[in-house]
Amino acid sequence: MRVPLEWLHQFVRPRLDVAQLADRLTMTGTKVEAIHTHGVTALEHFVVGKVLRAEPHPDADRLRVCLVDVGDDAPSGIVCGAPNVAAGQTVAVAKPGAVMPDGTRLKAAKLRGQVSNGMILAEDEVAIGTDHGGIMVLDDGLAAGTRLDSVLPIATDVLELEITPNRPDCLSIYGVAREVHAATGATLAPPPWSGDPGSLEPEVPGVTVEVRDPDLCPRFTLRRFEDVAIGPSPPWLKARLMAAGQRPINNVVDITNYVMLLTGQPLHAFDADRVEGGRLVVRRAGAGEQVVTLDDVTRTLDDQMVVIDDAAGPTSIAGVMGGNRSEVHDGTTRVLMEAATWVGPNIQRTSNKLGLRSEASGRFDKQLSPGQTLEAQAVAAQLMVELTGARISGGTIDVDARSEAEKRDPVLRLREARVERLLGKPIAKPDQARILEALDFRVADARDGLDVTVPHFRRADVTREVDLVEEVARIDGLDKLPATLPSRRGAVGVLAPEQRQRRRVEDALVGAGLSEVVGWSLTSRAAVSRLRSPLEPVAVRNPMSEEQAVMRTHVLGSLLDAAALNTRRGMPAVRLFEIGTVYLPWDDDRPRPAGRWDPPAGTRGRAAWDAHRLPDERTHAGALLTGPLRPASWRDSSPPAADFFAAKGVVEALGRALRVELAFVTERDGGVEPFLHPARGARVLAGPNGDPAGWVGEVHPAVAAAWDLEHTVAAFELDLAVLTSYADPVPAYRDLTSFPAVLLDLAVTVGEDVPAEAVLAVVRQAGGGLLERAEVFDSYRGAQVGEGRVSLALRLAFRAPDRTLTDDDVAAPRDKIVARLREELGGELRG
Repeated sequence: MRVPLEWLHQFVRPRLDVAQLADRLTMTGTKVEAIHTHGVTALEHFVVGKVLRAEPHPDADRLRVCLVDVGDDAPSGIVCGAPNVAAGQTVAVAKPGAVMPDGTRLKAAKLRGQVSNGMILAEDEVAIGTDHGGIMVLDDGLAAGTRLDSVLPIATDVLELEITPNRPDCLSIYGVAREVHAATGATLAPPPWSGDPGSLEPEVPGVTVEVRDPDLCPRFTLRRFEDVAIGPSPPWLKARLMAAGQRPINNVVDITNYVMLLTGQPLHAFDADRVEGGRLVVRRAGAGEQVVTLDDVTRTLDDQMVVIDDAAGPTSIAGVMGGNRSEVHDGTTRVLMEAATWVGPNIQRTSNKLGLRSEASGRFDKQLSPGQTLEAQAVAAQLMVELTGARISGGTIDVDARSEAEKRDPVLRLREARVERLLGKPIAKPDQARILEALDFRVADARDGLDVTVPHFRRADVTREVDLVEEVARIDGLDKLPATLPSRRGAVGVLAPEQRQRRRVEDALVGAGLSEVVGWSLTSRAAVSRLRSPLEPVAVRNPMSEEQAVMRTHVLGSLLDAAALNTRRGMPAVRLFEIGTVYLPWDDDRPRPAGRWDPPAGTRGRAAWDAHRLPDERTHAGALLTGPLRPASWRDSSPPAADFFAAKGVVEALGRALRVELAFVTERDGGVEPFLHPARGARVLAGPNGDPAGWVGEVHPAVAAAWDLEHTVAAFELDLAVLTSYADPVPAYRDLTSFPAVLLDLAVTVGEDVPAEAVLAVVRQAGGGLLERAEVFDSYRGAQVGEGRVSLALRLAFRAPDRTLTDDDVAAPRDKIVARLREELGGELRG
């Protein structure tokens, strides 16, 4: 919604500059998206001029050399190419130094050898219309040198507003003026529909109206105008339409657009002589019925759409666009002016299905009030009489399907105690009344508060006492509200267990030097293909674009996007993590999360369940590392780069933070995931049962290259629900320092195909309760251990909670470990 300040100031003029006004409106809920300047600048260079002489240019047939009095000491010579320029005219002039709407600064110039000190203006050259066929001719009573902006609205600031769907009343100049009045206290002029030259008598000669579907058209009003003279609108009206984003056409069409912008109620003008049979019928369209709209496009309708027809068939699509058969044209002398109310969801469906969006449909689909119809008729009647010379024929046809109860404005009780309880601060009852009355609510005093009558244009939005509280709060100032917790019985300000575990995960990853990113849940099929994901993504039924056509199955894609962005900007060392939702296709063999309902019995019930069940949503924690792990220095010019072991180390740190037992299992026959390096990846298992929790490894070089990543990329992705199900939320106290540990190093040789994780698993099982810790700290391959063998150096720590261990205490578990390694893995102890 574009609101020209010049137009707004007709009704309310706050003592604020445009930036302050924009800030105040935004803080009260009417968001100002942008501030534009419409028209020209350097206004002192735009003046009224008197053409003293207009002679043909000696060297150009289409140019005339004019002598123009612009109020200076001497007349100015101006070369003009307009065919209608003539001596004796009062005209609009731009002198050198003027800045035109496109930003061009006007200078004195020579045109075919004649000096031109300015420009005689057409209306499009100051953005108050579209006509470029000739110059503007002004009232002869204007004095030469008068500033043009005092005569014509050639410049104005424009507020561009973002209006929420629940506030269609703000899709009007007067509705915004009402908000400005309430927000600033500036005086509000009476509404423009205060005076109505028309009559409310129900008869209109020569025309009848029938509404066959009142469930889709609650109210339909019609007036008839005779002796209409079609022509251009006056400059002030065209200027306001241009500033508001509308193109002037002719005075009747411009009146309908002007009234819509002013009151928020769209209107439609029919040429009365083109309405066959003098009868308008509002009905549902027939399936396949067609109508040619004002844009000369044939639209095919269905039986859920509404049309207005006459004896010859549909003449317009209700609430969306009129038809070309009955449109107003240059020869129109009689006009039928319609203002109706349509059911919003039906208009939205019609507009979307036809791919036809108009200013009218954009208002109707937000559900306008039936009370706005006669307000718009009153303003339109004033302008039709004033600007077209028309006379009103008869009264007003008003087909109103509402019951008497529906016509009455509701009354809500607003209690002082309720206001204070919800806002955390008291607002005096007189201040509440003042705010609500400024917003056009009617207020009466009540024992414990106020009885508030909701105006018709807010009935869809204000339905409860809490809505009134919101109105009071936003105008009084949301920034004045104290920071308080809501008053709720039994409420405690603590995190849920899953929230605490998630924060521990975030803290652990940040502590490992990673930075958090947030990626899109929607992605493209091309990105899924580049990732080589083995899962078929869940498709979106109504995607906004091809780039958001499917739901992601891994957070790795988002991390690769972020890594590519960073490396393109000269940041080779990237360490990122994301905790986000992935969407997996349902797999009946995979355990479902708690709370998912089972399919109903029977083939038909199962088929319906399969067709409508949602994807399996999981929260994954993923991380990506690429580039050097630390900055280069004079001591280390080639620091190590991120690899499998760096990512595995972060996973192990995460396991320690959650106190979850993790294990890593490699699969050498093809790798873990297709997007990982076939020999540098592992599955991550969690808990004593070894539940699959995710993967860790180096991204396949071909996948990394698809994102233009040149260095090795290491990553992992873990199912947060699996991890946190084994997390120890409240660890019990354990004495760690009273008695020292006994450290023991072993060197064991095993086959090349035996993973170190398998060796550690056997050691931990055989070590018994005294074994506190086991880790691999070195490996060796060479002649001393033989071909196909590898020597692993193990460091074991034994500790007892009640005594200091001796060598004899650890001899038995040591021997048991050696024996189990020999029996299960073919391991041999090196001397």
